[in-house]
This record gives sequence, structure tokens and C-alpha cells, in this order.
Amino acid sequence: MEHGILLSGDNIDFMIHGVFKYSFFGHEVWITTTHVCVLIVMLILIGFAIAANRCMKKAQEVPGYFQNVIELIVEKLDGIVDGSMGKFAPKYYNYIGTVFIFILFSNISGLLGLRPPTADYGVTLPLALITFGMIRYNKWKYQKPLTIWEDYCSPLPKWIPIWIPINLISNLAVPVSLSLRLFANVLSGTAMMALVYGLLKWIAMGWPGALHLYFDLFSGAIQTYVFCMLTMTYISSEIGDGTRR
Repeated sequence: MEHGILLSGDNIDFMIHGVFKYSFFGHEVWITTTHVCVLIVMLILIGFAIAANRCMKKAQEVPGYFQNVIELIVEKLDGIVDGSMGKFAPKYYNYIGTVFIFILFSNISGLLGLRPPTADYGVTLPLALITFGMIRYNKWKYQKPLTIWEDYCSPLPKWIPIWIPINLISNLAVPVSLSLRLFANVLSGTAMMALVYGLLKWIAMGWPGALHLYFDLFSGAIQTYVFCMLTMTYISSEIGDGTRR
């Protein structure tokens, strides 16, 4: 495609391009390749969700192939959350499951010829900010103000708040590190495949599929798992045993 939505062809690169622009209250707004790829990913996932919902409404005692796939996905995702969050897991089944599926499919969308949406920092940062908001919410919900103050003053006593700026910076670094880790790993794979296709051109026939399996599937799955595990770890550390302390 002309603007690099697909990772194939002679004009391949790993940059974000404008597809078309329009005027919004006097401002020029661009629809980019990232917007298009996110839309495609969302439409596929929404279509799958609708099909899964209809299938489960008519669930059979002896499940068919599609019902087995749905039940396996839900069981495995819930198991991951259970293993990390214990008794608080049910509250986060939907969030972690949704984020896991969205990030995983975005990461592996390169197998479909798309530019992975997660190779754009404008996609990974909002995901990390949502996680950061949940971390802060649970911190204030399950910790008393005095405990929070002591944490910010740590490792010094609470009456010597010299370390507050450093501890605040470390807290603010959480969404930055989460988003950059995911973004950088996916972008590096996208850049590598763009270089393979762009430099080798017709020589890159068939065999780059093995590279796609690594950069898109294997690495994409690992980065999805890491993002979700860190999310659950950060939230669980703020919840503690569930009593306000």
C-alpha cells in the first residue's frame, strides 16, 4: 500500500505515515497508518468477541472446536491472573484479559502484513497510563495517608522528607518504563523486518517467514506477557493483603 500500512512491497519502511487528513475546528488532523492498523485490529477482535458471545450463549455440553478455543483462552488468561493476584484476581479478569489479547494481537499483526500498532508510542503510553492510574488508585484505597507518606520518605524517617522527589520520580517512571519496553521491542522487530524487505527486495522470498515467527509471534507473546505480569505485580504490591494499612 502507498503509505506503508502493509509491511511488504518496494516502498517498505517502518515509519508512521499519514493516510489522509481532514479539518477539525480549523485544525489539520491526520489519520495515520497507526490509526488504520488499530482500527483493523479492533474490528477483528470485536468480530471474534461477537462470535464468541453467540457461541457461548448456545454452549453445548460437549463443546465443539470454536467453543473449546474460547474456553481455553478464558481458562488460561484467568489462570495467569489467579497465579499473580490471588483472591483479588476476579476483579481484574476482564482488564488483564482485554489488555493481553489486544497487545498480543497488535504485536503479531505483522504476520498479517500490518504495521504493529504497538510499534507506535502513542499506543503503548496510554496502556501504561491506565495501569499507572490503577496502581495509584489501589495505593490510596488500601494504604493510609500516613503509610503513603512514610513510603515517600523511605529509607529515611518520616520526619526527614528529603527522598520524596526521588521516590516521586521512581513512581512516575513506572508508566514510562512499561510503555517504552513494549514500544521499543516491537519497533525493533518492525525495523528489522523493514530492513530485510527494503534491502534484499526480491531476494527476501519465503525465508523471512522464520524471522516473522520470531519478531512477531515469539517476541510479541513475550512482551505481552511481561507487560501484563508487571501490571499485576505493581497492582498486587499496592493491595497487599487487602486490609487498609
